[in-house]
This record gives sequence, structure tokens and C-alpha cells, in this order.
Amino acid sequence: MTNGSPERILRLPEVKSRTGLSRSSIYAKIADDTFPKQKKLGHRIVGWFESDVTAWITARD
Repeated sequence: MTNGSPERILRLPEVKSRTGLSRSSIYAKIADDTFPKQKKLGHRIVGWFESDVTAWITARD
């Protein structure tokens, strides 16, 4: 939780849009431990915490 509200979860299309990376690049960076790991949300559903993706983007600037 951030500021009393639940953490926002981003799905892959939004992560791709925000980072400018392709699906394969995102998963390659996860494998190299250079991108935040996805969180399992369901049987075949994953997402990323918005704060993790934002921090990764900020660290690259």
C-alpha cells in the first residue's frame, strides 16, 4: 500500500507501453535480474507493481 491506497498492478501491455520494451525483452531482463519480477495474480495471470516499474524507469534516466 502507498499513501493508504492499494498498490496498482500493471499488466503486460501497460508495462510494454511505459518502458518501450517488447515482451521478450522484458522477460529477458527479468531472467538477468535487471527488471522487476512479475507477481502471480492467478493461474495464468501476472502483473507488476506500478511502483517497481516506475522505480526501474527512474533508475534508467
